Amino acid sequence: MDQPQPSSEVLLDHILTSLADDKAEDIVQIDLRGKTAIGDFMVIASGRSTRQVSAMADKLVERLKRDFGRVARIEGKDTGDWVLIDTGDVIVHIFRPEVREFYQLEKMWLPAEGDGKNN
Repeated sequence: MDQPQPSSEVLLDHILTSLADDKAEDIVQIDLRGKTAIGDFMVIASGRSTRQVSAMADKLVERLKRDFGRVARIEGKDTGDWVLIDTGDVIVHIFRPEVREFYQLEKMWLPAEGDGKNN
């Protein structure tokens, strides 16, 4: 039997909790509704090492499957520098800090006047 799918807000809360539980750093959420069709939210977070980045991504994907029956696409886990997890409604990027600084994804999506941090 199919599980009912959570709203994008419920999914976002679950993702933020999973990342916080796994000690992700500098977690930023960006509301994409009305800006793009790729998803409703984007979450960007950092891990201290390639091992932590990969482990956080694995645990997040496992929790989404266990709790919602949702299979997320994952890319970049083998290198652990930048992992992208596509849940459909929420796009999650987990970086090592140096790689995050290099790409500066937040600057592409956040308005200039706000920092968008949700700590």
